[in-house]
Amino acid sequence: MEYDMILLRYGEITIKGRNRSRFEKAAHEHVKAVLAPFPQARIIKEFGRLYIEANGEPIQEMIQVLRHVFGIVSLSPVKRAPSEFDAVLKTAMEMVEEYNPAPGTTFKVTARRAWKKFPHTSQELNHLVAAPILKEFPNLSVNVRQPLFNLHVEVREENTYVFHEVIPTAGGFPLGSNGKGMLLLSGGIDSPVAGYQALKRGLEIEAVHFHSFPFTSERAKQKVVDLAQILANYAGRIRVHMVPFTEVQTKLHQAGEEHLTITLMRRSMLRIASMLADKRKALALVTGDSLGQVASQTLGSMNVIGRATELPLLRPLITMDKEEIVQIAHQIQTFETSILPYEDCCTLFVAKSPATNPNLRIVEKIEARIPELDDLIQDAVDRTEMITLYAGQQQPDALLKQHNQPHDQAEESLHTSSPDHAVSEGSSNQEVGDWF
Repeated sequence: MEYDMILLRYGEITIKGRNRSRFEKAAHEHVKAVLAPFPQARIIKEFGRLYIEANGEPIQEMIQVLRHVFGIVSLSPVKRAPSEFDAVLKTAMEMVEEYNPAPGTTFKVTARRAWKKFPHTSQELNHLVAAPILKEFPNLSVNVRQPLFNLHVEVREENTYVFHEVIPTAGGFPLGSNGKGMLLLSGGIDSPVAGYQALKRGLEIEAVHFHSFPFTSERAKQKVVDLAQILANYAGRIRVHMVPFTEVQTKLHQAGEEHLTITLMRRSMLRIASMLADKRKALALVTGDSLGQVASQTLGSMNVIGRATELPLLRPLITMDKEEIVQIAHQIQTFETSILPYEDCCTLFVAKSPATNPNLRIVEKIEARIPELDDLIQDAVDRTEMITLYAGQQQPDALLKQHNQPHDQAEESLHTSSPDHAVSEGSSNQEVGDWF
């Protein structure tokens, strides 16, 4: 079926009162970002709606990316007609003809007159449009309660929009409307899902990944970039901070407290992520913890680990079981990448019996016995590399090499490496698990 435009409907932001314009602006910016690969597309704003004028761009491909725009509750591909009855009826008839209803197809017309100067009321339009359609297409029969084919006619001052599909979308809050957080992103299943869930609730995220080269390979690092690219396809843009963790991890292992190694590592990770958050003006940390899933995600472990930061720790998956998390991973298309067999830093130095209820006082004493720990953590922050991934980017591996530079230099390069965004306006180890 040939369509002219895509209609986007807002979700929860419609109840935001005086803050509504701010939320609508955030949703508009997200739409603009994900449509960057479709340069001819034009965004049209109307009260309570966004319309995407295709201008020759592939409608179905745009629908696939727009389905994941946060703050949008549904979308519909539409045909556009002038707001005159004869033109509206003609367009409605064309849509039914292209639909080609099979015998026994039930049908109704749902008209909505948003422009009150249109000469017919919504109820009158229902009958005026339905009657000639039923006469022209004998395969149709009326069912106003549960029709197979519900023809919507939405009359506005500038144009009338005719459609029959209502496609559910991501919902939630517009991207970035609830602030910024740092996502601790591993190569496992859980943390990318946590990132997606955080994005859905209006949080802008920047990813933090800890690598231990040469103990972990460059391919393991690339795997994380690939996962971040998938998230970037939903967010429009994701910055990834690559933290060299080898020295910190080795020093913690040398402390000789094997059963507490994971606890000590994660506390250091939170400290590093908090320092990066301060640099990037982020107000929270996001992790993929799921209560009781592995030894370090018991309530006792999370309590001790969480004491390493003063920032709020957001855990979107905390009450989900693994099957629920895996289901979402399939839906957002991170699962196949997450299960690739490349090691991450938490598969190193794994204890046979990691602590499930560590003692905070003992953990802090062990850290105090490593006088160089603070300097190692600061050095890891200073040597962190940052790359930026954009929606639709095809070769994040090349970008990884291009941005293999210190954090401050990478920030400076953002202004020269950004693609044109112009859119016309109008692991399986159960003792370790997914470490964040």
